[in-house]
Amino acid sequence: MKQSIIDTDILSEFLRGNSKVIAKVDEHLKEFGFISLSIITYYEILNGLLYKDARKQMSKFEEFVSLNKVVPLTIRTVKISANIQADLRKKGTVIGHTDTLIAGVAMASELQLVTNNTDHFKRIKGLEIANWTK
Repeated sequence: MKQSIIDTDILSEFLRGNSKVIAKVDEHLKEFGFISLSIITYYEILNGLLYKDARKQMSKFEEFVSLNKVVPLTIRTVKISANIQADLRKKGTVIGHTDTLIAGVAMASELQLVTNNTDHFKRIKGLEIANWTK
């Protein structure tokens, strides 16, 4: 298993109790002691839970975050993300800005991105991806 950063959709599946994702997260935690998520993923999950007023899930989410690592945006990650977005725009294969930022964080941190959104992320040259839902 490679050290990984989880995308928003994977963290959502974890919070919903997806047994395949939970098993992979547990495996990763046993090997590395923590799992990473980007500050963008933190924002997306927090936003969704606040919108739904999902207090029980919020508690589970905050506990998960406190035990793991939130990777911040830096000048380096933003530069990588901007280059990715510019390249995708030139090719006419743009993905959303949040996905581009998540990819930049993964690449700058030299982490494999775990996502169920492989169609978007496979467009990014040099980004290593895995899918823990399958």
